Amino acid sequence: MHTTLTTLVDRLDRLVASHLRVIPWSSPVPSFGDLSRSTVASLGLNPSNREFVDDRGCELDGEFRRFHTLGSLKLESWSDIDATHLRMVVESCSEYFFRNPYDRWFRRLDAVISATGTSFYNTFLPACHLDLIPFATACKWTQLEPAQRARLLRIAGDTLALLLRQSPVRLLVINGQSVVDHFQELAGVTLERIDMPDWSLPRQSGSGVAGVAYRGVVEALSGLPLGNKVMVLGYNHNLQSSFGVTNEVICAIRQWIGIQAAEAFD
Repeated sequence: MHTTLTTLVDRLDRLVASHLRVIPWSSPVPSFGDLSRSTVASLGLNPSNREFVDDRGCELDGEFRRFHTLGSLKLESWSDIDATHLRMVVESCSEYFFRNPYDRWFRRLDAVISATGTSFYNTFLPACHLDLIPFATACKWTQLEPAQRARLLRIAGDTLALLLRQSPVRLLVINGQSVVDHFQELAGVTLERIDMPDWSLPRQSGSGVAGVAYRGVVEALSGLPLGNKVMVLGYNHNLQSSFGVTNEVICAIRQWIGIQAAEAFD
């Protein structure tokens, strides 16, 4: 991962200079959890600013720190980073779920991932989380201008391929329709779309929000061969933000993930 991390650090200045609202002092986040030991990974859009700041916008520090920053590494600029600093950043990623994880976001996702027999919080059978864009922005993804989102995807769009080809990941679980759409665009693939009536989200008026599953197998992303086949499973509901996601729907998604995962590890 060190080689990929070096590439990501080199891109930071370019992203900041492009006014893409990337937090300039925050380190890239190649993974949440130990990618080198995970056969299962979930996929999101980009790290939340709350991985680096508290609700007042102040940098997390001490026992509350989640990832390294220029300040914690005692660097003036990312151009000053060396092998020791890179190792520290990788360690903060690998140990993420055993320090101060953002449980409010990850616990709900782990409830689905655990159907594979792995877990973010399992030392012996770990899963990890990856993002299409491994850089935290000062605002939510949806608050970025369309041109900013497009440029971030262009600059960092090959990151997922670079990470997966160095890992034992064989199953990728995509959380939410936006991530599914961006993944398909970056990968140049069309996943199989499956209507899932049991996943419908109720609404007080109207017919509710239909549930949709996605399934496919990829051997290359962004034009880069992965070296192995990776099963891709997804669902249209964002478990953390979709209004009205019920426990029943989460259980139904979990069950489907478990059944499909059995094929990936046959």
